[in-house]
Amino acid sequence: MPKLVWGSVGERIYETGVDRGVLYVGSTPGVAWNGLISISESTSGGSAKPYYMDGVKYLNIASAEEFEATLNAFSAPREFGPCDGIASIQNGLLATQQPRKSFGLSYRTKVGNDVDPEHGYRVHLVYNALAAPSQRSHKTFGSSIDLTDLSWSITTLPPSITGYKPTAHLIIDTTLADSDAVAAAEVILYGDDSHSARIPTPDELAAIFA
Repeated sequence: MPKLVWGSVGERIYETGVDRGVLYVGSTPGVAWNGLISISESTSGGSAKPYYMDGVKYLNIASAEEFEATLNAFSAPREFGPCDGIASIQNGLLATQQPRKSFGLSYRTKVGNDVDPEHGYRVHLVYNALAAPSQRSHKTFGSSIDLTDLSWSITTLPPSITGYKPTAHLIIDTTLADSDAVAAAEVILYGDDSHSARIPTPDELAAIFA
């Protein structure tokens, strides 16, 4: 067996940034999300519950985990309005506090290492998300102008995926995946001259990368 080595050249991997945000609402074509600032991923659940017999722990089971996130942006696509509880009455007249639609989301994070800051990237896919906006503050103009930062807390309903527990968050890692499979997935996610952008099902993605 070879001896372990730490800090080998090219193995100091890091992840940074967020770009290429795409919004998918229902069956309508995906649209680019310009103005993304950050996406903070988190999970709920997953806490362990121990079981004892005769004073001895014999079982330790973790509860189910659910994907959650906080999305921050300077702006959102007009198509996000129904997901934010905003409905268009007519001719620019908008009604708030309306029923919220679920949506899909994809975004990209960069992967670098100690020799190549463009080592690769990861495409994140989020399914069946439901957004809840945070408080928004509008301030008077002063000597400097502060842009309004929009923020939403996101919860999800995980779809099924054959052979695995349901999950609402999939990741395409280009440093590990076949380049042809990545290209095929990106045609679906971003569209091309012949196809509109859409978010593929987990099983559809699994078939592409098989």
